Amino acid sequence: MTPEECAQRAEAITNEIGKVIVGQRQLISEVLICLLAEGHVLLEGVPGLGKTMLLKTLADTVDIPWSRIQFTPDLMPADIVGTQILHQSAEGERELRFNPGPIMSNLVLADEVNRATPKTQAAMLEAMQERAVTVAGETRLLPRPFLVMATQNPLEMEGTYPLPEAQLDRFLLKAIVPFPSADELVAIVERTTSVVSPEASPVCDGDTLRDMIALTREVPVPDHVTRHAVDLVIATHPEQETAPEAVQKYVRFGASPRGVQSMILAGKARAIMDGRPSVSIEDVRSVAIAAMRHRLVVGYEATADGRTADDLVATVLDTVGEPTSGIRGAP
Repeated sequence: MTPEECAQRAEAITNEIGKVIVGQRQLISEVLICLLAEGHVLLEGVPGLGKTMLLKTLADTVDIPWSRIQFTPDLMPADIVGTQILHQSAEGERELRFNPGPIMSNLVLADEVNRATPKTQAAMLEAMQERAVTVAGETRLLPRPFLVMATQNPLEMEGTYPLPEAQLDRFLLKAIVPFPSADELVAIVERTTSVVSPEASPVCDGDTLRDMIALTREVPVPDHVTRHAVDLVIATHPEQETAPEAVQKYVRFGASPRGVQSMILAGKARAIMDGRPSVSIEDVRSVAIAAMRHRLVVGYEATADGRTADDLVATVLDTVGEPTSGIRGAP
């Protein structure tokens, strides 16, 4: 598969999703980036904005096994990873058999993931990081590709638990779902209140998706692009000399090394979606906010002054700036 063919297939997936989802082109692009990078994606927004529908539609366009987990406060780890059950044969022999849970799938839609308790989140964390689950002392590998597409409600809403920083760090990107415009609301009403509801059809099978993921990993990254991504992450740490004043004031802990990895992987996916052979500075900068907004730990001063993680990452982008010359710079 060539970059051009991969870009055409990604465009076909985007168009198919557009039959069901109104607008949200930037959001769809970020979800597709995570699909090509085989990275987990977290969507945050108030209920009713189509988060679940978007991820379900994406699963419909890709012909591979997928499952949905509705997270609730009483959800237990065994409800996700599976459990051992006692099976009795016709001859009366008994044996323990593993009954797999919904996590044993290629695409896992974790709906309202921040409504589950920490015990259940621990099981999700192992699956997201190790791409394996441990049941009754035995570790079982998950099928590949494997990625979690999670939705969460804002923490201000009833019945939510803040996800631990370690789990947030496992998400490649965090996307914010915006409220639709008036024209988009009209189109949504027309599509969802008629006799026939639009449906998406598969336009990509499992083998093709695996080829696209493998090709994404092969996209070369120039040294100055990697260095720029590193500079951006370093500037999010308040103790560093390159950190802007706002970061030194409001940020307690900067982005982890996974922030660099996420920007590079997402940059590769963005380049391949455009049919380009290598990653550019613009690719990295365009995904920087989505890659780092959930990796910054901000202090209470930021909340008091109305500053968000998005604002602080944008400040870092303005401070560091695009390199213009030299080994670290030519775009």
